Amino acid sequence: MTAYERSVRQELTRWQQAMQKPPSAFGKLSTSLQRRINRIIPDRVHALITATIKQMTRAVLFGAGFLNRPPVEGQTITQRDAAVAKRIDFYRKTSAAEGGVTGAGGFWLGLADFPILLALKMKMLFEIASLYGFSVSDYRERVFILYVFQLAFSSQERRQMVYEYLANWPEHSRQLPEDINQFDWLTFQQEYRDYIDLAKMAQLIPGIGAAVGIVVNYRLVNQLGRTAMNAYRMRLLAGDTLALPKE
Repeated sequence: MTAYERSVRQELTRWQQAMQKPPSAFGKLSTSLQRRINRIIPDRVHALITATIKQMTRAVLFGAGFLNRPPVEGQTITQRDAAVAKRIDFYRKTSAAEGGVTGAGGFWLGLADFPILLALKMKMLFEIASLYGFSVSDYRERVFILYVFQLAFSSQERRQMVYEYLANWPEHSRQLPEDINQFDWLTFQQEYRDYIDLAKMAQLIPGIGAAVGIVVNYRLVNQLGRTAMNAYRMRLLAGDTLALPKE
């Protein structure tokens, strides 16, 4: 085992422990506050967010728009991590620039950031999956991507459940329906709709939207990228793929 692989395993262990922590008092307070904010957000805003998530979820499961990268083969985990880190950095900067532009445009242009940012996040996840050597042409791998997305943006209570799905993916994937049309995408989009980062709401406030959009989009994409890295590392190091070449 190389020094780099040892450091990866240590980072992965810390991440796994964080994913399995019970909800903290602060986490419960944040969830309660989020629910209160959701209740005062206008219905038409909720409707727009729900429709956007629904369309994106269905596009991931049923569409071919993201299936443009074959899985990368024959690379070590060091090489894969380096390539993934570069793509995360690209999407962080792209989403930050996009958030600044839409955040500066007022309430309705700020709302337009939701579908744009969601599409960027999903595109990044598909690229990460391919760079780690997984074929996204298999619909189960696309379900894995949706779970990674949910793991990054959910309450700690929900995160524990989703983590168990990913930690035991070979077994859980065998329980998925053979027919992609039977996947419960409705529950998925409802759960994500109910968890919208508090800071994203500040992007809709006139005067500070641009600054918030830059910082929050950068942070959210970084959070998603790191979650994806560790989720795929967990599978690779558990042997859930073709054998990695030696470092």
